[in-house]
Amino acid sequence: MSPAQIPTGTTRTWCAAPGLWLPGRVRRVLSLSGFTPRPILPGSLNRPEAGDLVAAWGHSPLAPKAETFAERHHLPLIRVEDAFLRSIAPGRAKRRGDGPLGLLIDRRGGVHFDPNAPSDLEHLLATAPLDDTALLDRAREGMARLSAADLSKYNLHDPDLAPPPPGYVLVIDQTRDDASLRLSGATEGLFKEMLFRARDDHPGARIVIRSHPETVQGLRRGHYGREDLQPGEMLLSDPVGPRALLEGAIAVYTISSQLGFEAILAGHQPIVLGRPFYAGWGLSQDQGGPLPRRHRRLTRAQIFAGAMLLAPVWYDPCRDRLCSFEAALDQLEAEVRACREDRRGHVAVGMRLWKRGALQSFFGREKPVIFAATAEDAVKIATKRGRDLLVWAAAGDRAALPDGLRLRRVEDGLIRSRGLGADLVPPLSLVADGRGISFDPGRPSDLETLLQQPLRPGQRLRASRLIRALREGGVTKYNLSGVVPQVPQGHRILVPGQVEDDASLRFGGGDIRSNLGLLRRVRAENPGAVILWKAHPDVVAGLRPGAVAARDLAGLADACLDESDANSALALADEVWTMTSGTGFEALLRGLPVTCLGTPFYAGWGLTRDLAPVPERRRAGLQIEDLAWAALIGYPRYFDPISRRPCPPEVVVERLRDGRVLPRSALLRALAKVQGLAANYAFLWRRA
Repeated sequence: MSPAQIPTGTTRTWCAAPGLWLPGRVRRVLSLSGFTPRPILPGSLNRPEAGDLVAAWGHSPLAPKAETFAERHHLPLIRVEDAFLRSIAPGRAKRRGDGPLGLLIDRRGGVHFDPNAPSDLEHLLATAPLDDTALLDRAREGMARLSAADLSKYNLHDPDLAPPPPGYVLVIDQTRDDASLRLSGATEGLFKEMLFRARDDHPGARIVIRSHPETVQGLRRGHYGREDLQPGEMLLSDPVGPRALLEGAIAVYTISSQLGFEAILAGHQPIVLGRPFYAGWGLSQDQGGPLPRRHRRLTRAQIFAGAMLLAPVWYDPCRDRLCSFEAALDQLEAEVRACREDRRGHVAVGMRLWKRGALQSFFGREKPVIFAATAEDAVKIATKRGRDLLVWAAAGDRAALPDGLRLRRVEDGLIRSRGLGADLVPPLSLVADGRGISFDPGRPSDLETLLQQPLRPGQRLRASRLIRALREGGVTKYNLSGVVPQVPQGHRILVPGQVEDDASLRFGGGDIRSNLGLLRRVRAENPGAVILWKAHPDVVAGLRPGAVAARDLAGLADACLDESDANSALALADEVWTMTSGTGFEALLRGLPVTCLGTPFYAGWGLTRDLAPVPERRRAGLQIEDLAWAALIGYPRYFDPISRRPCPPEVVVERLRDGRVLPRSALLRALAKVQGLAANYAFLWRRA
């Protein structure tokens, strides 16, 4: 049966491999793709019907059972395999929460690594136009993102590990009994031949043999050992990132490894001794035998478009739905970032008791966070265990640290929650800054470093879409509900109040650091304007200092928006005046002019009117997309309260827009009520 004749929609699909029909990621992706997996049972227990399908996992040991079942019952066979961007760890590592982000579902019954039979991917690469400008732009951006984030099929490599000095010949090992080797007719002797050929082609050059990640983890055997090395050659088993490894290579040799495909994307023309899916298209030096169905010449962008954008079915584990390649990549970037930043584990100090559960969710997936009572204890534990330090950014300054220790300052992100931090609502985004912190203009921060880097067109497009989602969804930092009062007509200036002991004022405040002083300055410079005063929600709740008495508001404010939510207040305004409030950033996202009396993170880039000094290292001329990408995408980390996993900002924006966030625990609700009754004794619950 041809692929066009295979039924679409929900189709009962008989499976021999348990991984296809048992509950899990693969079964879920198949179900969302229109298949209903069912196990092939012994004897007459099966009741296949016309219109059913049979699925095999590639050419795994159980694939012949599926093939026999399909032939006996005259049913079409499909084959399923991982896509080329899978997960953090290999499937055999059985990492908790891991699973393939994409599948190749081949309706021809072939598989991409079998050159002996047609496959959907081969047919697509041979016949699809692959000349659409938008598609190729997506492909180029996808390649750039994979390179920038150092992403591969598996992603346990350590970005801090340097590759060997450049100028080597890279020989890629693979695992024994791999199906792609078996179907290409590759033997152990071919691996020896590949190594000999690399030596002969490059006499005197250093040879680096890269072990497969599953071999490094002891899951499967490779073909090379130290006994195969000659003097000056290297068997690389350290988890060096593929991108860095490829950058230093002068030539790449492979039989059928996916790293050969990644070598093509990195600009190499690898020597290929097998017949993988990427051979035969004019992008490699093919020495593995004839490929009669492949006569076309492709560009790197075209083969990427076919193999990564068009052929796979991609899955979003947070939203539990099929998605685009870009959405799957957003998710993988978030998960890999968390894994890499947390792989050594953390020791935290200066963290309030009620926040520790959220901090554990953010930073404790690799190793549980250890909470220390004092900075001295934290340094001792971190030194002994080789961990990094976390400190709440407003709790203390950077101390002298022993060599090898890293310190990150933690602070709430700018899309935080539905509810106040002072009301003990856990955050959905946190920042962990290794240089400084965004609210302190006195020193560089990771945010400033991001803002110094020009955006690619794809990054700018993503930032623009995120801005639109925030505006259309009415999403702000705290996302409180409120009422919108009637306000006078005229030129309206929104003045957002702040918590007067807030760290952003202590570090970035200008000459005026009180809410009353702010109002007086705004009125003095705008005598005819309609001043809209909105006190900070923490102050309105009686949880933090910064209240302005009603008698002092007379003549300074024309309307009080204390009961309004931030989004509605911004919708009423024509411009915003602020000291260092995050509302100024939200105003910029909505296209409003902003005047700053202090030096918040968004001042000094040419987007605001700045009445206080700004650091010389900040450069004017940025666009709002630059600021949004750095502050909302590149700088913070996000946590999905539904799937309980790291996620991109777009997921959190959807959760907040739709109200799908988990409620506080009963304990935190009770503590919040006690806190409200005892606001004058805030030091009791604000202690570390």
